[in-house]
Amino acid sequence: MQTTPAALPAAARHRTPAAEAVVLAEVVRSGFVEGRHRGSLVLLDADGTVSASHGDVRSPMLPRSCAKLAQATAIATAGVDLPGHLTALSAASHSGEDFHVAGVLEILATAGLSPDLLRTPADLPYEREHAHLRAGGDASPLLMNCSGKHAAMLVACAVNGWDLDTYLAPDHPLQVLARDTLAAGAGESVAWTATDGCGAPVHAISLLGLARLYRSAVLSAPGSPARRVADAMRAFPEYVAGDARLDTRLMRAVPGLLTKVGAEAVQVGALPDGRAFALKIEDGAHRAVRPVFGAVLRRLGVADEAVEEICRVRILGGGLEVGRVRAADWLG
Repeated sequence: MQTTPAALPAAARHRTPAAEAVVLAEVVRSGFVEGRHRGSLVLLDADGTVSASHGDVRSPMLPRSCAKLAQATAIATAGVDLPGHLTALSAASHSGEDFHVAGVLEILATAGLSPDLLRTPADLPYEREHAHLRAGGDASPLLMNCSGKHAAMLVACAVNGWDLDTYLAPDHPLQVLARDTLAAGAGESVAWTATDGCGAPVHAISLLGLARLYRSAVLSAPGSPARRVADAMRAFPEYVAGDARLDTRLMRAVPGLLTKVGAEAVQVGALPDGRAFALKIEDGAHRAVRPVFGAVLRRLGVADEAVEEICRVRILGGGLEVGRVRAADWLG
């Protein structure tokens, strides 16, 4: 539940003192550095030890949609057994494409539930808002990027006889399970509970804990709830985001990569051998995530020409490329 800033302890009011964040990306125009993005980054070796740590990786932060792995794992733990593409959709920040909407309806239909039960805010499809409206479409809860998660949450409630109307309340049995699943995967206690953009609870953990969460999922026993979600996300990456989206493109390009974006420029990922990373750009600028992600994949030895192109962010002048948003030189 959100609390007014005056009531928060100092540590909760400010996630990271500016002095502790480091420059992760630079905006270069015609050879001139015109801007910088600061943030924090942590990398884990295959055995789980910290191989690199920059900025503040131990203070609480809100993982936003990166927490969907834990939420979907809780849903699976609660007895919801969906086919792979729908399991991926339960962990998605989808684009509202037709197959996403069809998938959300398919999830609800497994328990005979109505879309009217969704508590997601009405939204428009990602980057197709104007075309959707011109075609006579309206905003809909089904189009909101978290609707797959919400649909699966409702199914979990139906399976267990839990209240449907209050499924987003922090003390609802499903949300308690989601919180505990996040804490267990992160290896640390939840430091704060807020309300995410979709209305669901979002819990503060550290960047280090977030990297551990994804590492634990890819290394979980085959068939376990966490592994089922991780495997589904990697097998059906188009359901996790959308055909043109960063998560989808990189999971297609890098064999075995599990990755997820979160609002306010959070990104997390893990490779099948247990190497993992998590990063946050302090100003919330997603344009800085791509080049930093590319640098991380280079350090992990899995970046090729296709990955470099996916992670490239161009700066234009007169319609021509005159620069890039690039990872800081020290990242390699």
